[in-house]
Amino acid sequence: MTSTSYTVTVRQATADDAGPLIAVLADAFHDGPVAEWLVPEPRDRRAIYYRYFKDALYHGLEHGEVYTTADLSAVAIWYPRLEPIRDSSHERQTTLETIAGVYAPKFTLLEAMFDAFHPDEPHHYLAYVAVDPQQQGRGIGAALLADHHRLLDRLGLPAYLEASNTRNRQLYLRLGYTAGPPLILPTEGLPIWRMWRGRQTPVGRSPFPTAPLPRRRAR
Repeated sequence: MTSTSYTVTVRQATADDAGPLIAVLADAFHDGPVAEWLVPEPRDRRAIYYRYFKDALYHGLEHGEVYTTADLSAVAIWYPRLEPIRDSSHERQTTLETIAGVYAPKFTLLEAMFDAFHPDEPHHYLAYVAVDPQQQGRGIGAALLADHHRLLDRLGLPAYLEASNTRNRQLYLRLGYTAGPPLILPTEGLPIWRMWRGRQTPVGRSPFPTAPLPRRRAR
């Protein structure tokens, strides 16, 4: 599938795009409070983030929907969450230990928090969206997301994501999301905003869903 949105050409990514898109993800997420909390040492973070996002991209290609731009300057990894998924917490823990070594406990905690508060209502989950840092501020990310949002509106489905900084939170608010209660990372008190773009109804978009019952990590 290929489409053009706001002069940005969007298409579904393939395994042939993996190298450039892994680099975009690792570079885009490398800096910021959450990155510093996960891996305080920048030299370690570079290698760990490359391994982490290599795993994320290939997982998305196999189990989700990955979209990119014609010039591979941006990537979005979506997962249709239309029904409950199986528990894979033990498998995931082993993977994170391989990827992050001594930093694995924080990655495990972050992912467990995300999963524990993930909505139960059927939706599409935006796990990651990233734009090459040298291309940011040009509307590429918004165009990439708007393309999938139009699909969700045709399907009558909501979207959900977690925003790790105030700049991204403002972008998502402009794109029709509402913010739910934030998650607070321990020790540092960093907020991560849960964002929901409800399905279109005759009176507006459906509201942020109620909090789900706690559950084990699944992916």
